[in-house]
Amino acid sequence: MKKYLCHKLTAPILKLRLGKDIKVQTLEYAETLIINSVKVSLFPAGHLIGSAQVRLESQGKVTVVSGDYKIQDDGLSTPFEPVICHEFISESTFGLPIYNWLPVSQINQNLRDWVAHNKRNGINSVIIGYALGKAQRIMKALEGYQDLYVHYAISKINTAFINSGITLPAYKDIDFNNRPKDLKGEIIIVPPSLFGSNMLKNIPNAQTAICSGWMQVRGARRWRSADAGFAISDHADWSGLLTAVKESQAEKVYVTHGFKSVFARYLNEIGTEAEEITTAFGVEEETDENLIKEQQ
Repeated sequence: MKKYLCHKLTAPILKLRLGKDIKVQTLEYAETLIINSVKVSLFPAGHLIGSAQVRLESQGKVTVVSGDYKIQDDGLSTPFEPVICHEFISESTFGLPIYNWLPVSQINQNLRDWVAHNKRNGINSVIIGYALGKAQRIMKALEGYQDLYVHYAISKINTAFINSGITLPAYKDIDFNNRPKDLKGEIIIVPPSLFGSNMLKNIPNAQTAICSGWMQVRGARRWRSADAGFAISDHADWSGLLTAVKESQAEKVYVTHGFKSVFARYLNEIGTEAEEITTAFGVEEETDENLIKEQQ
């Protein structure tokens, strides 16, 4: 049977996604475990609650595998911590200069303003965001509202985090079988797999917003047929990627996942040795179909 090593806050999510009987060993951030003479430790990646960079040290050489990360402090995840190393393996999901995020406070206020406008006009605000990470960040941005409704897939993940000691804003589970027609001026957070579904079509007088880094590009919102788009991302933007590389002090950077050819080429042009590689990163798509089917 496979064994998984992760930060303690990730363990309940792994068991939710992969099965409660999986074998999981947890570490605190900066705690060291020796595996076959290699020193292994985890450091905050800032991507979402419990996310981690992996530091590997062997015979005096240090390699850091970033995984998904962001530099911005979202107020919920443990903030990204630079780790000095000889080699840095970095993602580059948004590795183009056009991707530069607004400050967290500003983008949160933009979302709150949109919701407030809808509430004043009796419009339901349907907000699309990944069930793991993004949904909790949206909830944090809208903290203080007493009428946050979330889809079952999001609620399951919330429960796992809450049971691990994480504090989340108050919310209610939405019953798509009974309540939608009664909603007025409410906030409903759902995963992307429900976008365009009959479930959402049953919500009257609603406007839809997508929360994703891809909303930074004009036309993305129109292509997705949403009423609004907010560039809220759990990945580093262009400047964040450059900051992470610089602060790692790495002699060589390996770039994967995303616009890796552009980012690697730019790093070489500014004097940082870089190379593209292919890793086993997953595709960033919603993976909550099984949780959703449980409610249907």
